[in-house]
Amino acid sequence: MEATIFPAEDLNGMALNVVSVIILYGPAYLANTGAMLFGKWLPDLSGFQNHKIDAGRTWSDGNRVLGDGKSWEGLFGGALVSACLMTLAHILWEGHYSSSERPFLDPSSLIPGDAWYHFDEGWASAFLIGFILGLACMVGDSAGSFIKRRRGLKREGDISSRAPLLDTLPFALGILGTTALLFHETIFFQPSIRPYVVALLILTPVMHRVTNILGYKLGLKSVPY
Repeated sequence: MEATIFPAEDLNGMALNVVSVIILYGPAYLANTGAMLFGKWLPDLSGFQNHKIDAGRTWSDGNRVLGDGKSWEGLFGGALVSACLMTLAHILWEGHYSSSERPFLDPSSLIPGDAWYHFDEGWASAFLIGFILGLACMVGDSAGSFIKRRRGLKREGDISSRAPLLDTLPFALGILGTTALLFHETIFFQPSIRPYVVALLILTPVMHRVTNILGYKLGLKSVPY
């Protein structure tokens, strides 16, 4: 396959590219929601005790390493949700990679035939890419929590401390950095789409804020941040 060009002759074309990138990276971003599902909601419903990544340990500053909000169930559950959503996107939009098919693009398209993540079954490639990007999201999110704990921003029970940029940019940088490092030849990082990947990074705090407010209104979150 040849590289896809994402034209932006006018504002409509630019907006369409932004939406395309949001949908393309959406499964990896939703790893955070998957982490809440497997790390909090399901354990709360079932009475199952999750396993904290830091096992309750504290750092030399006396604060927890990560805190109760980061569990192994959430880490891998979030990656699994991303993988499943990426696979679903492939099934729904298989073979979509041209500019005329925006904003619904196949995440398995444009993968080089000799790439280590290439499989004859496109869904397998989509699952693997989704899992890795979802895991990158969760590792980045954990890095943000580590920095928050070092700054003395503690988690009080189910209520997370408020730090808009540390709650958003680390996981976004984890996803986009991993894409640039491992999947730069795929549709995720085509040259003409890269400016919109940067735009996604800038928009991430805004989207995170909007979804958190919605979650709060729906009773899914204790705080609107």
